[in-house]
Amino acid sequence: MIMPRSSGQLLLPVNPLFVGFTLLGALAFNFVPLGRAPLMPDMVALVLVFWNVHQSRRVGVGVAFLFGLVMDVHASAVLGQHALAYTLLSYFAITIHRRLLWFTVPSQAVQILPLFLAAHAVSLVVRMIAGGMFPGWQVLLAPVFEALLWPVATWLLLAPQRRAPDPDQDRPL
Repeated sequence: MIMPRSSGQLLLPVNPLFVGFTLLGALAFNFVPLGRAPLMPDMVALVLVFWNVHQSRRVGVGVAFLFGLVMDVHASAVLGQHALAYTLLSYFAITIHRRLLWFTVPSQAVQILPLFLAAHAVSLVVRMIAGGMFPGWQVLLAPVFEALLWPVATWLLLAPQRRAPDPDQDRPL
């Protein structure tokens, strides 16, 4: 098999507990009361897309739907607003995950940006249909910040897989 250019080394298998911990950590970060300005990046969306791209068999659309429902309840939003946005975001991230891994991390961030824009647009449209107020044009900055955080998320979330396995006589690598 030909290796994608973006991965310079073979990665160890990901620990499913680490995947769950990072998703719960992102959810806890979204729960922190920071004033929830419209330009704040959605960490759950970022981590969901990361795991959809790198571990599409473990984290799928169903997980995104459940996290979306939790975010809807937490934000007192229209039930299904975040669930629909996260579900569509995960579906399209899984759709492009094989092609996306062939690019460098900054190029991946540029290609992920339209997905984040679409997810925020879906959430905004659902909110506006339900009678909510327009949060202002600052809402366009959140997907940009999420795309800018993509290289940081990639570096942090792939770090446990990059550790060297214990070498011995039979496995010198």
